[in-house]
Amino acid sequence: MYNQENCRFAKTHEWAFVEGEVAVVGISDHAQEEISDIVFVDLPKVGRQVKTGENCCVIESVKSASEIYAPVSGEIVAINEALTGDPALVNREPHNGGWLFKIKMTNPEEVNALLDFAGYQATIQK
Repeated sequence: MYNQENCRFAKTHEWAFVEGEVAVVGISDHAQEEISDIVFVDLPKVGRQVKTGENCCVIESVKSASEIYAPVSGEIVAINEALTGDPALVNREPHNGGWLFKIKMTNPEEVNALLDFAGYQATIQK
């Protein structure tokens, strides 16, 4: 469904896959490897308004907590309920079952400011 090649990336390692006016959001495979063993995901509330770059989610691993930022502005319209019982799904499937939340975008053009996969790869290989 979502794969690295058809997603757009923020420099802060979140990905967005656009389905019409909704962006499905997760973290990159690189980010989940850096975070390592994820034990808890504090998902945002459905209905919350977020702005691009705003902290809206926290992922906790055995070694740290990492803030997750909204890659686009809009309203949180869904969260991945599967993560409450199985947060390690983000480690196993960062680009499929491990998605975090969905945002109904208020400004879809913001996606154009995100990196394509090749651009993102270039930023993490520095």
